[in-house]
Amino acid sequence: MSRSIVLSNGELCVALDDKAAVRDIYYPHVGLEDHVRGHYVHRVGIWVDGEMSWLSHDRNWQIRVGCEEEALISRIHALHPRLQVSLEFADAVCHDHAIFLRHITIRNDGARGREIKLYVGHQFEIYKSHGGDTAYYDPESHSIVHYKGRRVFLIGGTIDGAPFQDYATGLANFAGHEGTHKDAEDGQLSKNPIEHGPADSTVGFYEQYAPQQSRTVEYWIVAAESIPDACELDSYLKKETPENLLMTTAAYWKTWLDSRSHGFHGLQPAHIALFKKSLMYVRAHVDRGGGIIASLDSDMLQYGLDTYSYVWPRDAAYAAMALGQVGDTETASRFFDFCKETISKDGYFMHKYLPDRSLGSSWHPWIRNGHSELPIQEDETALVLCALHNHYTHSHDVEMIESLYTSLIEKAADFLVSYRDPTTGLPLSSYDVWEEKRGSSTFTASVVYGALSAAAELSNIINKKNNEERYRSAAEEVRDGILANLWDEKEGYFIKHIDREGETITKDKTLDISSAYGIYAFEILPPDDERLIRAFEISVRRLSLGISVGGLARYEGDNYYRRDRESAGNPWIMTTLWYARYLIARAKSDADLEKVRDIFTWTAKHAQPSGVLSEQLDPHTGAQISAAPLTWSHAAYVHAVLRYLEKLKSLGITTS
Repeated sequence: MSRSIVLSNGELCVALDDKAAVRDIYYPHVGLEDHVRGHYVHRVGIWVDGEMSWLSHDRNWQIRVGCEEEALISRIHALHPRLQVSLEFADAVCHDHAIFLRHITIRNDGARGREIKLYVGHQFEIYKSHGGDTAYYDPESHSIVHYKGRRVFLIGGTIDGAPFQDYATGLANFAGHEGTHKDAEDGQLSKNPIEHGPADSTVGFYEQYAPQQSRTVEYWIVAAESIPDACELDSYLKKETPENLLMTTAAYWKTWLDSRSHGFHGLQPAHIALFKKSLMYVRAHVDRGGGIIASLDSDMLQYGLDTYSYVWPRDAAYAAMALGQVGDTETASRFFDFCKETISKDGYFMHKYLPDRSLGSSWHPWIRNGHSELPIQEDETALVLCALHNHYTHSHDVEMIESLYTSLIEKAADFLVSYRDPTTGLPLSSYDVWEEKRGSSTFTASVVYGALSAAAELSNIINKKNNEERYRSAAEEVRDGILANLWDEKEGYFIKHIDREGETITKDKTLDISSAYGIYAFEILPPDDERLIRAFEISVRRLSLGISVGGLARYEGDNYYRRDRESAGNPWIMTTLWYARYLIARAKSDADLEKVRDIFTWTAKHAQPSGVLSEQLDPHTGAQISAAPLTWSHAAYVHAVLRYLEKLKSLGITTS
């Protein structure tokens, strides 16, 4: 089950599913230490007329999880027709404190007065370790406190201003104990004041409701590294009031978006709304330490029962470029500081990292066929340099370039220069952009060309003339190597990669959209070059075969989450938007951009109501597949829209 909305301030991050249940709580890093871990649920339920109904388990609930267009605040509507009860949620993580807020309006839709009870249950797995937790009721703050070591979660709430009336702590998923939510099913909690071990808790909000009457629950979770700090933050919240904190958080996001406003000529409201939400979702995946997480969907289990909650320099570089292009250069700067601290002494990045800057898990070996090799994707190192150059063009921050030059720019560029085949001029073998096959790929070689060109420009800015010349020369050698070795005249496209084993060179002629995109995006060839036109035409025709919902597969024969054998593969959001960017580059008039706007419509159509984009789609139903939200998908949409707006200006259709 993917995530329907992610709420974050860089320190505390909360993800909700399509049933409005809290499924992930990350603290104090975004993407690290998930204290719920997806397989537990912070459930919400209603007890009325002697019946208990949990939103996450009763299929009669009609639930729509949305997001405000100009604030990272949920808009959730839940209706139970038979019980005649409806709930409205506005959820947020405070922009400046580790506080999760839920503003819940409960409405009696029935024609008679009734008592309605709202229950919220909590199942933590603090430090991602099951056991050794404590949950207790604190009479002084009238709250429930869950803690283990330096992780504390304090839960409070009111109904129409009065504190919650009932509570219980207990054991969950252990020794036959299902959890305190079972205690709530008779409409009364035990008030058990403390429990330790695999501890959970539930709180209850009780009130009488006249026909059609609504009442308001303010609910919160405060996160801290000590119980006194949690209590202090709880006192601050009560003084400021949850309602005011929600309003100031909404104002923060609106101001953040307003400062990145654009004219949106020719775009539909759905396109614009998705652009704004995509910006917020990219921002939500940024950790306070500068790492940008690929996805916070903890239910997305890939190889080794692992998730996407890592910093891939590749995904993060695209996200940093998107933020930098809209003016959030401070956030992008923190990512480059992260890169400075994680790059190896020899100038390359490893596969992926945790947000605390430690090395992430990997399936890339250090030895192949008895020979040592670097387990890297060279495009990740190169993309960081491309992102840095992009950052400078928007920030003009010379001081930052000077501060990073020796520790990051020169180190990475020198590696890219040296890590090449002297015969072809191409980069030596590394894993491709999809992390699957090893060789000298067209995409990686294209990014290396772009990165060395970027390093030359950055060297020129601070008058490093020798390096500038060396990087430009190496870049041209890479470009020549691409055109000489990776273009297949007979097939009419750039092949996936070549791989050298001793004196033997093998060619992988798999048709891969990243090959044509890399040639265009990193300016190996101009958009109107006949070779590039042919490559895109063939790629689009063959990679859309059998896909009834539209969009493009990554490459022929892609088996990752494959749904059938008849289609080219599952359509990916980012690959389809890559094609949109190429169409933008070739456009000569507003009419030429109509197909681009169609792709924007397709993208918005396949977003969740909250605006969340996944990695892939089912080729026949359009259902989201794999991680959602995926930062790369959202960044790709932002990039495409910005390129569209730039094209309008260059064509003289708009002036801003």
